[in-house]
Formats: sequence, structure tokens, C-alpha cells
Amino acid sequence: MTPPASGTRHVVAVLLAAAAGGYWLASGYYGKELLAETAITAILAMSLSLLVGQAGLVSLGHAAFFGIGAYALAGFGARLGWPPALAMAAAVATGAVAALLVGLVAVRLAGVFFIMITLAAGEMAHAWFLKDRLFGGVGGMAGVPRLDLSAIGIDTGDPASFALLALGVAILVYLLLDRLVLSPFGQTLRAIHQNEERARALGCPVGRYKLAAFVVAGAVAALAGTLAAQRSAFVSPELLTWTLSGEVLIVVIVGGGASLLGVSAAAALWIGLRHQLSTLTDHWMLAMGAIFVVLVLVAGDGIDGAVRGLWRRLAQRRGP
Repeated sequence: MTPPASGTRHVVAVLLAAAAGGYWLASGYYGKELLAETAITAILAMSLSLLVGQAGLVSLGHAAFFGIGAYALAGFGARLGWPPALAMAAAVATGAVAALLVGLVAVRLAGVFFIMITLAAGEMAHAWFLKDRLFGGVGGMAGVPRLDLSAIGIDTGDPASFALLALGVAILVYLLLDRLVLSPFGQTLRAIHQNEERARALGCPVGRYKLAAFVVAGAVAALAGTLAAQRSAFVSPELLTWTLSGEVLIVVIVGGGASLLGVSAAAALWIGLRHQLSTLTDHWMLAMGAIFVVLVLVAGDGIDGAVRGLWRRLAQRRGP
């Protein structure tokens, strides 16, 4: 569960950014929408990677914070009329507060009990927005405002510009989380993951570190939710379903768990396969499941493990 070497990480990061930029230049309207969706999914997956890969906390309710971020943006921006930038910041803060409230209970538990409490919290949030008339209930709510960046010549209403915005936010999130993972905080999380009892015996406040990771992950998930709400200008209870949490968890596992770049690549693979296979067959989920099972069997550590293995083989060929 250790992060890959810095040389490998930097090369892969540059390659992924270049591939995204090249796709943006070559794609049309539909491609720009796919790129924005991929960037948002990558942000959500990276937030869950902090929990699963670093702290060893497997959550099945992570989509709750994604949806809360989206609904909070709709509430502050569309209902209260706040400027989109201020509403977006408030929505991220709301996601962090929600994660704090859930985390105060959840981090006291471990294993299947942690999974079940996060699933229950996610289902409670989903049920709330299903019946909440202020935000349209099961029918959802339209009219979510986008960021106004016209002062710097960017029209976020244009799919191409919004795709670049989402991609830029994803890169910024990666850089910030990468620094966090490599910091003493991230090293402590990995120590807790590897041997919680030993870390506790050494005087580490395990609960506080787990709670801090949970809050950061919730805030980043809420950020992804604000971008998703702006992309479609619409929010609905579908943003909080446990199936979305399960999909993101699959992306994290396929990506390699602890690797931010691996889960970002897995997010691109997930979105690309989903859209391609859904045009070919109504049983596209079955086909995707088979592909990901084979991928995990071939590369036990997911995409991250496969890339690191390839890097080692290339290094061996170059010689000492």
C-alpha cells in the first residue's frame, strides 16, 4: 500500500495530463462532456482512495458527501442566490461538516461495522432528499448555477471550457492529496492501516487521524459533487445512491487503492468503457464486470501494480 516511487509517479502524471489534453483537443462536443465526467469521477475516486488506500477504511456511503455537495450548491446558489463561487465554497464546507458528524460515530468502528454504518448514513441522506420538497424530491431540481469566470475570459457554459475547468480542478486535487499522502499525516495513516494496535500502543491518537482523513475525503467528495451539479445544472437523489458508492469503490480497487494516479486512470477507463459498451449491448454492466475481474486477476494491485511492474522491467532492461 505504499505509493510508487516519485520518478514513476511524475512520469505517469505527465502522461495522464498529456493524454487528457490531447483528447480535449481532438474530441468534439460529446468528447468534452466525457472528459468533464471523467475528471469529476477521478476527483471522487481520489477522495475515496484516501480512505481505502491510506487509512484502510472501506466506505459504502461515500456518494452521500458527493450528493450533499451538489445539493448544498443548489441550495446556496439557486435557492439563496449566493454567488456561485461563494456557494461552491460553502457546499464543500457543508460536505466536510457532514463527514465530521458521520465520522464521529463511524471511525469508532472497524471492518464490516464501519462499512455498514457508512452505508446506513448514505441511505439516510438518500431517503431525506427523496422526500425533500425544497429540492424537488424524487424529481430533483434544475437551475444550478455555474461558476462565473467571464472576468478572465472563460465561459463555463461552454462544454469545452467547463471540461478544462473540471480537468484543472482534478489536477489541483491530485497535487494537494499527493502532498498530503507523502506528509507525516499520510505516513501515520499508512502506519495505522498496517498495524492499528501498534500505532495506538506508541501513543498515536488513532481516532483523530481517522476522523481527519474522513473529513478531508468528505470535503473532496463534496467538491466533486459541486462540479457534477454544475455540469448538468441539475441535482437529484441519484447522486447519493449506494450503487454510486459501490461503483467508485470498484474504480479505487481497480486503480490500485493507494495510488491517486492509478484510481484516476481507472476512472477514465470506467467512464470510457461504460459509454462504449452501453452503445453496443444492453448487458454492458455484465461485460464491464468481466473486464474488471480479469484486470484484477492479471494485475493483483490493479492499474498501479501493472504500471509499477512494467516500470521495473524497463529499469532491469536498462541495466544497473
